Amino acid sequence: MPNVPGVTLNDGTTIPQLGFGVWQVPDDVVGAAVSTALEAGYRSIDTAAAYRNEVGTGKAIAASGLPRDEVYVTTKLWNTDHGYDSTLRAFDASLERLGLDQVDLYLIHWPTPSRDAYVDTWRAFEKIRADGRARSIGVSNFHIPHLRRLFQETDVVPVLNQVELHPNLPQAELRAFHAEHGIATEAWSPLASGALLSDAAVAGLADKHGKSAAQVLLRWHVQLGNVVIPKSVTPERIRANIEVFDFELDGDDLAVLAGLDTGQRVGPNPEQFNG
Repeated sequence: MPNVPGVTLNDGTTIPQLGFGVWQVPDDVVGAAVSTALEAGYRSIDTAAAYRNEVGTGKAIAASGLPRDEVYVTTKLWNTDHGYDSTLRAFDASLERLGLDQVDLYLIHWPTPSRDAYVDTWRAFEKIRADGRARSIGVSNFHIPHLRRLFQETDVVPVLNQVELHPNLPQAELRAFHAEHGIATEAWSPLASGALLSDAAVAGLADKHGKSAAQVLLRWHVQLGNVVIPKSVTPERIRANIEVFDFELDGDDLAVLAGLDTGQRVGPNPEQFNG
């Protein structure tokens, strides 16, 4: 099995650098996908309340027979549950659906600035962490001003910020800010929802290395130091996506990929998204 390196977070815990995402995978399908991923060597599974597949995800983890401490489990709080008390209730519900008494990482899914509740929400996260029910707490889709406000008004620095990130949207300024403050960067939509798989420059690098376009893109993330969570329900792709630790992109390759920066998102802008 591939030897996936770990990234040490600012609270001293470690997250596998490459994990398995289950966004848009129906609950009655997710079990097979998670089982395939665990068999292929993935040891980090990323779900969310909004994905409506925590039940199937939890069952697949339990059925794997792997010790609980060998599978890193992330879930996320949905936007409509922001607020101190509602966050605590939502977390209880996620744990119940997952069939767990603790998650490894709990994330605020979106800042939803129009609700103006993410600070109170984060205070509830601090309690969840202090109570030992989430080993680590972090955020998702936060911009620099959102992070600065947490620094100013709360006590715990997020361990990680999970954001849309790929060569079209490399998030250089945000990644630099994360590095300055000891926050890990985690990439969702690491392949730009598949849009980059047909890019001629990426295809050229795939030919050069005898790898798939997806493997080249995932290797780019690994070399940048990102935590990355590719998603697939196709067993062959699930297995291929973790096979990115046996080759290296050189400086010329990285320059080619740097040239793909368009600033173009495939998902919502967190400043406007309040769904």
